[in-house]
Amino acid sequence: MNKKENRTGSKELVWYASYGSNLLEERFLCYIQGGQPKHAARTYDGCVDKSLPKDKKGLIIHHELYFAKEASVWHNGGVAFIHKEKDLSAKIFGRMYLITKDQFMDVVMQENALKERPNVDFCAIEKEGAGILAGANWYNTICYLGKEEAAPIFTFTHENVISPKVKPHPSYLSTIIAGIKETFKLSEPEIMDYLSTKEGVKEV
Repeated sequence: MNKKENRTGSKELVWYASYGSNLLEERFLCYIQGGQPKHAARTYDGCVDKSLPKDKKGLIIHHELYFAKEASVWHNGGVAFIHKEKDLSAKIFGRMYLITKDQFMDVVMQENALKERPNVDFCAIEKEGAGILAGANWYNTICYLGKEEAAPIFTFTHENVISPKVKPHPSYLSTIIAGIKETFKLSEPEIMDYLSTKEGVKEV
């Protein structure tokens, strides 16, 4: 992204890939249009551009999923992160939304409780595979996951694998379960089998 594009914004489309609570469309739309998600203890401002995603679809993310930190918005339970390195043996049920670059930056801003929209060099991240966001905290690394219909796919995580792993609150897990059901039409036992293999869940 060049400096002029940074100032003026971009309506160019990218896919935002979620692997946590934003799998549930109703919750993710609070990041776009504003509002307080069910079960969450925080109200979001939404994006400057509150237009709905142009498309949405499920995807399999080949990175390791784990749960860590203690999120006050989720009753001090652990939340989802991924290893930033690709692992073809790993499998995450994800969901991606086709939004503008401006909206993506606003989602990143809200996820990290930043006061202003971050400077995201999409071209460099696509070339290098990942990039660090200055000033961001928990989700300070954007990862490039490939392309779908000519639009790049991005997600975010922490630059390092966080320890210790932390059990997610039932409200957080139930939101992920609902999102996977909505996206992949799997049964709850199938989803629990999937989640039970992930660090932060499997130890408990």
